[in-house]
Amino acid sequence: MNEPEMQTAPVNNPEPDSTRRTDAAFGGQGGSASGKEERQDGRGWERATLERLAFASLNEQRLTRRWRTFFRFTWLIIFILVVWGVMDHNGPAKDGAAPHTAVVEVKGEIASGAEANSDDIVAALRAAFEDEGARAVVLLINSPGGSPVQAGIINDEILRLKLKHKKPVYAVVEESCASAAYYIAVAADKIFVDKASIVGSIGVLMDGFGFTGLMDKLGIERRLMTAGENKGFLDPFSPQTEKQRAFAQTMLDQIHHQFIDVVKAGRGKRLRETPETFSGLFWSGQQAIELGLADQLGSLDFVAREVVKAEEIIDYTRRENVAERLAKRFGAAIGEGSVRALRSSAALR
Repeated sequence: MNEPEMQTAPVNNPEPDSTRRTDAAFGGQGGSASGKEERQDGRGWERATLERLAFASLNEQRLTRRWRTFFRFTWLIIFILVVWGVMDHNGPAKDGAAPHTAVVEVKGEIASGAEANSDDIVAALRAAFEDEGARAVVLLINSPGGSPVQAGIINDEILRLKLKHKKPVYAVVEESCASAAYYIAVAADKIFVDKASIVGSIGVLMDGFGFTGLMDKLGIERRLMTAGENKGFLDPFSPQTEKQRAFAQTMLDQIHHQFIDVVKAGRGKRLRETPETFSGLFWSGQQAIELGLADQLGSLDFVAREVVKAEEIIDYTRRENVAERLAKRFGAAIGEGSVRALRSSAALR
């Protein structure tokens, strides 16, 4: 029908008018479509922006839920491990009907925070002495020494527990029982060694370095400010005066005399003192017996079987169990996870 109208249009109306009307009609339709497209484009941009914001919010919520679930699961595992660790006794339960030889190990460096520290060793000793089935307590020693303070605490507690519970205490030396370890051993009623054990080193030391000469050669100036004339006298980058050296030596001599007094009190008349006994030297197990620093050759099994007469050996040593190690690792993992969660949250925002 459009074609007939187009054929008759030149007859009824001038061509320019028809053309103008047609152009006007098409122009009006074209303008309307363009406006709709613009409005649709505007609404599309807003919708896309809202969708992106909604998805970002959902992702953040999802991530938050995941971390919340992770933390809850982790704390549940830690709780289970802690409960299991508490049930996993550091020492055996009391059993008066089962005679045995109680053993407490003193191994490695003796220091606060080390495996051989006064808190754990004293706690183990108390548990061993309080067990009615323990016929005697054996200190199984393999240590090069360490802190005189930690050793002194252990020595004092052994003497107190011996007096309170009336039980014998024996020290059995494996490879080494030197310095602070020997400080502990002399609290025992008898010291058993292997013929090749290292025993002794009754002395005190304070070590360090001095770099003042090297600094002078390199042209380095040490700038140390202190409030107190002697506050920095152990600083390795500062010169040490004779007065400071004498002060340190007096302190070391005092601690040395304390050590000597403990050895003499523990060994008594068995000690065959020589000019070198308290010089810091150490000896083999066989020599230690000859010098009165030890009593006889013997192992843990020998002491339990022949001396204590209770062959069953129960270890009271306090050790960090699997649960405690895992709990520490989980604690570190939680800290790392928290940092990652905070970083992710900050990135999303």
